[in-house]
Amino acid sequence: MADRRQKKPILVVHGPNLNMLGKREPEHYGTQTLDDINASLRVKAAELGLQISTFQSNHEGKIVEVIQEAVGRIKGLIINPAAFTHTSVAIRDAVLILDVPTIEVHLSNIHKRETYRHRSFIADIATAQIIGLGASGYLFALEALAQMIS
Repeated sequence: MADRRQKKPILVVHGPNLNMLGKREPEHYGTQTLDDINASLRVKAAELGLQISTFQSNHEGKIVEVIQEAVGRIKGLIINPAAFTHTSVAIRDAVLILDVPTIEVHLSNIHKRETYRHRSFIADIATAQIIGLGASGYLFALEALAQMIS
């Protein structure tokens, strides 16, 4: 395991309604709660020698502010913008400012859903996109970031 001083900081941002995971449309989003996902991420981050912080908001401006505050302080970003995926130029612009490897994660396959969900404002600026693998997608994203920033 990596020495504590060497742990590289990763930010995980969860967008709107993800605080309702486990209750909301389990056929699309599964039965795990956001707390379950974050707990799994903390365990995996410790295994990988990473320092992880998580944030969830239903408010676009708060997400933008957290991303802006991370400039120069993190080595990688995992983001599930949720509904803001399809609407937020502001979040896109904040992600661009970071200039770190960024992985966009979606629990469901957005391309198998309603047409308006097919367009992502983050996809073309993200390093990678993981969709449709449920909560496991976050863990795969963390493993990939660990390799990218090693």
